[in-house]
Amino acid sequence: MSLRLHAPVVLPCDPSCAVLRDAVVDVVDGRITYVGAASEAPAFDGEVRSLSGILLPGLINTHAHSPMTVLRGLGSDLPLLRWLQEQMWPNEAQMTAADVGTGMLLGAVEMLRHGVTTSAEMYFHGPELVSSVLAAGSRVVFGGAILDVPGMDWKSLTGDISAWIDADGLRFGPGERVELAYGPHSAYTLSAPQLTSIAAEARERGALFMVHVAESPFEDEAARAEFGSVPALMKASDVLGGRVLSAHSVHLSDDDIALYASYGVGVAHCPGSNAKLASGIARVPEMLAAGVNVGLGTDGPASNDDLDLFEEARLAGLFARVSKMDATVLGAAQALLMATRGGADALGRDDIGTLEAGRWADVVHIAADDPAFATGLDAPDSQLLANLVWGSGSRRVTDVWVAGDHVVAEGESTRVDRHEAQAGVAAVAQRLRSVNS
Repeated sequence: MSLRLHAPVVLPCDPSCAVLRDAVVDVVDGRITYVGAASEAPAFDGEVRSLSGILLPGLINTHAHSPMTVLRGLGSDLPLLRWLQEQMWPNEAQMTAADVGTGMLLGAVEMLRHGVTTSAEMYFHGPELVSSVLAAGSRVVFGGAILDVPGMDWKSLTGDISAWIDADGLRFGPGERVELAYGPHSAYTLSAPQLTSIAAEARERGALFMVHVAESPFEDEAARAEFGSVPALMKASDVLGGRVLSAHSVHLSDDDIALYASYGVGVAHCPGSNAKLASGIARVPEMLAAGVNVGLGTDGPASNDDLDLFEEARLAGLFARVSKMDATVLGAAQALLMATRGGADALGRDDIGTLEAGRWADVVHIAADDPAFATGLDAPDSQLLANLVWGSGSRRVTDVWVAGDHVVAEGESTRVDRHEAQAGVAAVAQRLRSVNS
């Protein structure tokens, strides 16, 4: 399959966040072969599509629990730990593998319609979750959730992921759409020795180790009392050194941030969920200044309550500015890079996150027919980026390609009937209400 996408503006999301005018993106067999000015493009023998707006890389959601579409809205006015203990965990205990697949299918469709082509999911029932991702045509890093709580055997959960990687490899599926990872929940649902053991399994296989860290100010009191902080616990427990993703990471000290920078730990910043649960504002400017790779995450659709990463980019910029009382902190370009190449870097991926020759052709088209772009696509670069990040967001996502496959056209999934997916979630939610009433 050969495809050339031609648009007035292409944002490759390179380190400088360049704005290319009258440019093309060439795709051959699912990967990008050329990005640049149309006038300098090589001869091309394939389909050519001329588009009216902006092309950019597929967004990367670095931390999500998307099957929780079936739980959206529950406990919406509770703080984090009560929300988990009183609403989420009791309902999740009633969810079947099929329920997880149903919730993930709608979550994948919702994300694709917002321009999110990859999500890092920490959840259960991996085969059903992955099947739904493949059905929608999106991309996933699946971290099998691991907890040591009543009714769950952390060793068995860890062994399941190890066996799956050993059988199918770290990445598989069409366009390598699936990557397997380890998802130890947190330092308050697992002991330090358990985290050590799981990290060893991940490092042995080159797999990502994704874990909730310092999300709320009260969850890790025991870890702070013994080690000083959860990042310090992770260092003392030989968790660091491999591919590690620290989700939320709201309450980090200068020493924690320096530790993350020295070990190459990625951070999944989830401003919407952190605000809704009153968890706090993460120290993103300090992390970026220290060289920490920071991506954006929605967290689950029951704590956010949407799966819109453009919204997270906007919130990340706004919260950073108000937390520092400085309107020059974290501009539109930096927010967009966090949603794209920053997410890829945080996950330890060099094959997605930017429009660059050799990477997978995960591409999003934003139509220009919107009040946000009334000043014109020929506006200065900084104004154009501002209009995209602060003004337009995801509402004019019209087309999405993953590994060159056209998975969203005219704003709707080409593979999944969205209304049927919504009806499936409604049926699961109704059943859970009847069980827990």
